[in-house]
Amino acid sequence: MPQNYIKMKGLEKLSLSLIAFVILFSCAQKPLQRTAQATQTLGSETISTKLPWSERMMQSEMKRFPEAWMLDFFKTPKWSYPNGLVLKAAEKVFKKTGNNQYFEYIKAYADELVNQDGTIKTYDLSKYNIDMLNSGNVLIYLYSVTKDDKYLKAIKLLRSQLDNHPRTSEGGFWHKKIYPNQMWLDGLYMGQPFYANYTKLFSNGNEAKKAYDDIVNQFDIIQKHMVDPRTGLLYHGWDESKGQAWADKQTGLSPNFWGRAMGWYGMAIVDVLDFLPENHTGRQRLIGYLNSYSEALVKVQDKKTGLWYQVLDKGGEKGNYLEASASSMFVYTFAKAAKKGYLPNSYKTIAKEGYNGILKNLITVEPNGVVNLNQNCAVAGLGGTPYRSGTYDYYVNEEIRANDPKGTGPFILASLELEN
Repeated sequence: MPQNYIKMKGLEKLSLSLIAFVILFSCAQKPLQRTAQATQTLGSETISTKLPWSERMMQSEMKRFPEAWMLDFFKTPKWSYPNGLVLKAAEKVFKKTGNNQYFEYIKAYADELVNQDGTIKTYDLSKYNIDMLNSGNVLIYLYSVTKDDKYLKAIKLLRSQLDNHPRTSEGGFWHKKIYPNQMWLDGLYMGQPFYANYTKLFSNGNEAKKAYDDIVNQFDIIQKHMVDPRTGLLYHGWDESKGQAWADKQTGLSPNFWGRAMGWYGMAIVDVLDFLPENHTGRQRLIGYLNSYSEALVKVQDKKTGLWYQVLDKGGEKGNYLEASASSMFVYTFAKAAKKGYLPNSYKTIAKEGYNGILKNLITVEPNGVVNLNQNCAVAGLGGTPYRSGTYDYYVNEEIRANDPKGTGPFILASLELEN
C-alpha cells in the first residue's frame, strides 16, 4: 500500500474525530458549510502551467468530472470502459507524483460501482460485452494496493465472462452478444490487456499457458482477416458470417479504416506485451504485427501537422478532419513501443512529431489553466440501432466533441511516455 495513502488514512481518522467533536459542541450545519466552501475553493483553483502536460490534463479531467463515474459525460454512475481508460492514466500519474488526490479519484470510482459482495452496478454479464472488461484493470490495481476482498470478487466476476463469451469459429471473442460473429479492433483493447493482466497475477502452469495462447490467438485472427494487403491498414470490423449490411460479401470486412479503431489495436498490443511472458512463442509475432501496423500508419500521417485523420487514408476528402483520440493513441503506442524496444528508435521521433501536432493544433487552455483536447470523435461503431453503415460519410458525420475521455486518457498516457 502506498505510504502516502497509509499516512492519509491516519489523518482521515484524526479528522473524523475532530469533526465529531465539533458537531457535538456546535450546530451541525457549520462543518457542512465549511466542507462546501472548501470544495468551492478547490474547484476554483488555477491549474499551474508549470506542471507537465500529463498532470495538467489529469487535473483538468478531475475539474470537469469531479467524480470519476462522470467521465464520458455520464449523468449517473455506470460501469464502462472510458472510465477505466482515464483511470489507468490516473494510476500512472499517481505513481509518478505520489499525489494522493489521484489515488482517491481512482478509488472513489470503484467504491461507487463495486458492492461489498463483489457485484458491479450496471454490469450485466449475460450481455457478453467485451467493452465491460477494460475497467477491470482499475480493480486489479486497487486490489494490489488495498487487498480489499470486494475488488477481488469483482475481478473474478469480470474474468468469468470470458469462460462463456461467444466466439468465432477460430476462437475470436465476439464484440458483443448483440453483434454475433463480429470482431472489431476496439475489442482487442477492451478485453486482452485485462485478460493478460489477470493471467499474470492469478494463473499459473497449464492454466496460464492456455490463457496466454488464447490472448495471442485474438491478435492472430485479426491479422489473418482484417489487414488490407495494399496499405497495411486494418479495417474497423469483420463479420465472419458476412451477413451484416456493412460487411463485404466476399471478405466480411467493413469498408473503411477508422482512426480510433486502429488506435485501440495498437494500444492493445503494447499493453498486452507488458504481461505476456518473455519466452512465450507468440511474443515475437505480436511485435511483428506492431511493426507492420506502425509502418502503415506512418504512410498516412499528415506531413504538415504530424496528426492522423478520422478516416485514415482519405485525408484530402471533404468532411475528413484531424482527429484527437486516434492521434493520441498512435503517439502513446509509438512512444511506448520505441522505449521498450519493440519498434526502432526512430518511432520516438515520429511520436514527438505527432505529440507536438496535438499541442499546436488540438490543445487549448482556459484562463484558469484547464486544458481542453479538441476534435475528438465522440463515438463510432457498426450496425446497431440506428444503423451504423461504416461508410466514409458515416464516420465523418459522427459527433465531434472536446475532452472525450477516449482522447484525454491516451493524451495523458502519451504525455507520460514522452515526459519520462
